[in-house]
Amino acid sequence: MIYSKICGTGSYLPTDVMTNHDLEKLVDTSHDWIYTRTGIEQRHIAQSHESTCDLAEEASRAALNAAGIDSSDIDLIVIATTTADQVFPSTACILQERLGIKDSPAFDVQAVCAGFLYALDIADKFIRTESATKALVIGAETFSRIIDWTDRTTCVLFGDGAGAVVLEAAAVPGIHSTHLRANGAYKDLLSVPVGISRNFEQIINGSAYTQMQGGEVFKIAVKCMEQIAIEALEANDADVEQVDWFIPHQANSRIIASTARRLGVSMDKVVVTINQHGNTSAASIPLAMDTAVRDGRIKAGDNLLIEGFGGGFTWGSAYLTY
Repeated sequence: MIYSKICGTGSYLPTDVMTNHDLEKLVDTSHDWIYTRTGIEQRHIAQSHESTCDLAEEASRAALNAAGIDSSDIDLIVIATTTADQVFPSTACILQERLGIKDSPAFDVQAVCAGFLYALDIADKFIRTESATKALVIGAETFSRIIDWTDRTTCVLFGDGAGAVVLEAAAVPGIHSTHLRANGAYKDLLSVPVGISRNFEQIINGSAYTQMQGGEVFKIAVKCMEQIAIEALEANDADVEQVDWFIPHQANSRIIASTARRLGVSMDKVVVTINQHGNTSAASIPLAMDTAVRDGRIKAGDNLLIEGFGGGFTWGSAYLTY
């Protein structure tokens, strides 16, 4: 039996930082208002010349270095992103060329903040079916490009960044199980209602922005994240005491705390990085994972429960041993 296992992690945040105090100059808000409601202190913003692929490349090279492998060993690239560099080719194909990789599959997936879990699930199945041996799985976003910086309900929440993991074939499970869900009935509660074949004129006039009904999203997110986490635990005959680290999507500190409380997980076992980079959508889970790996919290053999929730609605979880 072939399984997949994470053998390296990496992340990247743009150098430009926007603090809550900086936002006070743009909209009617305050540091205290933002921090008490979201847990966010600052977010990183890509410069005008930086693309999603630029961020993904930095995170990928860090993950490859951590794994101790050359990019030529990679035979699958999956990028989760809502903010692709171009309509086509995919950001994954652009990254593939930059890394000097040829002929292996490379594609993007779009599930917004749950995107990394969708990408991880796909890569895991490629490896389990022996269609790949080493995969690069990335969450990368320049989410600031789809934010209305005059709308305080959304502009205080989001930032840019990228996180990456290298998966490799293994004889023992690294990823034990993944669990994905979606419900399009909630599509209007969190969306950018603009695209190539719908409301295209809003792209032309520069008003393709994120819209969110925060209160409704909060209530559904907490419920769905609790249920999908329980599903992962039950699928592996595990309980919360066996989880060394809980790594949720970094959307809002209150959502994180509420979900942990409902699951009975101590906040001492929850990886929280939202204060430093805000909601980076598909990048947030691998960013948080890499942070905890590099500061020594996550160690080989630790059991991790990860989960995410995003527009669509899409959500998912994974139970793995690092």
